[in-house]
Amino acid sequence: MSTATLEMPSKPTTRIDQTIAPAGVDRIVLTGFMGSGKTTVGALLAERLGWKFLDLDREIERRDGRSVPQIFRESGEAHFRRLETAALASLLGQRRLVLALGGGAPEELGNRLLLEQTPHTAVVYLSAPYATLLGRCTAQAADPEATARPVLADLAAAEARFHARRPHYERIASHSVETSRLEVEAAVEAVLGTLRG
Repeated sequence: MSTATLEMPSKPTTRIDQTIAPAGVDRIVLTGFMGSGKTTVGALLAERLGWKFLDLDREIERRDGRSVPQIFRESGEAHFRRLETAALASLLGQRRLVLALGGGAPEELGNRLLLEQTPHTAVVYLSAPYATLLGRCTAQAADPEATARPVLADLAAAEARFHARRPHYERIASHSVETSRLEVEAAVEAVLGTLRG
């Protein structure tokens, strides 16, 4: 697995250009724990490439007509995971796509196999220490428009979940970008740089 790590945050730029996509890549999938920047980085990355951006959890909600917390509450996690795998299988058939996975998606064997066996798919792990991720999520939670993160109700369980999921992120990713010291635009550039080798 190649890894890109930048030590200092970059200054935001206003330059938005159409970057040529990495050779041989039809879709880029971003994985990582909550707060890693999958949605924020993914949206800007797709804009730079001139590709479509989708968030897997939002796509599940669109298809099901309920929010993710509602699905968990009313139908249970096993049902949600079935919906997740079906949506992922469908989306991996698209080209010129940047896809942000939910934090728990790689825990499911079926999802891992789909990601590993779909040709021309680059999976990028956006990594950061747990303390950094928790700080980001706590700051985001103050925004009334932010995605609800019920997992933060039990911080010990959230940290245990992070440690349990990290090996799955590392296993499915062909590339890794450490985001703890990166502004969003620098993280996008790091993703593009690592994909170009």
